[in-house]
Amino acid sequence: MTKAIHQIPPFQALALQVKAEAVNQANDRSEARSLIEQSINRIAQQIVASKAFIGPKCQLVLLPEYFLTSFPMAESLTSWAEKACLEMTDPIYDRLGEIAQKNAIFLAGNAYELDSNFPELYFQNCFVFDPSGNMVLRYRRLNSMFAPTPHDVWDKYLDCYGLEGVFPVAKTAIGNLAAVASDEILFPEVTRCLAMRGAEILLHPTSEIYGQARSPKEAAKVSRAVENMMYVVSANTAGIANTPIAEASVDGGSKILDYRGLILAETGQGESMAAYAEIDITALRNYRRQVGMKNLLARQRWDVYAESYRQFHGYPANTMDSGVVERKHFIETQVATIEELAKQDII
Repeated sequence: MTKAIHQIPPFQALALQVKAEAVNQANDRSEARSLIEQSINRIAQQIVASKAFIGPKCQLVLLPEYFLTSFPMAESLTSWAEKACLEMTDPIYDRLGEIAQKNAIFLAGNAYELDSNFPELYFQNCFVFDPSGNMVLRYRRLNSMFAPTPHDVWDKYLDCYGLEGVFPVAKTAIGNLAAVASDEILFPEVTRCLAMRGAEILLHPTSEIYGQARSPKEAAKVSRAVENMMYVVSANTAGIANTPIAEASVDGGSKILDYRGLILAETGQGESMAAYAEIDITALRNYRRQVGMKNLLARQRWDVYAESYRQFHGYPANTMDSGVVERKHFIETQVATIEELAKQDII
């Protein structure tokens, strides 16, 4: 007998588009912390106002990628870790948990994070706090051009957290939540591994160029929703302030897509709470149980591809297992990877 579908009442989700105030020009950790606190205070007020406008059924709020700090530019890994990264038990996380609890929401976002298991590195953490203020999801970005990832310390990371810690899915009162960061939306394998573990809502904090309807990332958001039969909630920045880069370069287009790839809500540029929409997990679960060509999860033959992934190797693992590296490491590793792919006649 088929397992009964657990019913979850529909609720509203919000991709809250806010400006990131960069801390790059801060002289030290104390000054950076002051800027982070100011950002949290501003965003806390925006969340309260947004929920008052949307109504009590607003139960999920996603903030953009690195909304508290922006991203490292000229800083070394060591200096960025010292200045801008959060501890795993950081008081800043406590503040975010309090905001979730005060507003009775699941609050999600993205921040650079330290880990005592890897003392010279940091990771980009996608987090979710539940309405009790507890962190129920910690996903570290796996594909990054210029930042450490779990794959760069793969063997030790698996020893510490296991594969379920690499691909976490939070099973909550509003559905099964998972996350990817920024251009990871372009890597279908990450989302598929999360879907294999039951993910129903993909949270996508990002900071990206907006304005091209057929851009790769826009196509990818639709594709990830359709091929995994899941909601995609994507929150972009409303620009990044206090850097040499023009502020509005990464501004606009936060959106919510349903499990058929249909855009339910989308906003333009500037700080905005217009990207909110109803999430119906019960409808998604019924859709996933339907017999027919549209049920791509039921038609997927995962074992067909496993051997090919075992045979072919691209970007190498464990390239940072000795600790901190210079920024040139990332480019040098990619150059070597391209050369290796060419030798294998893959490219």
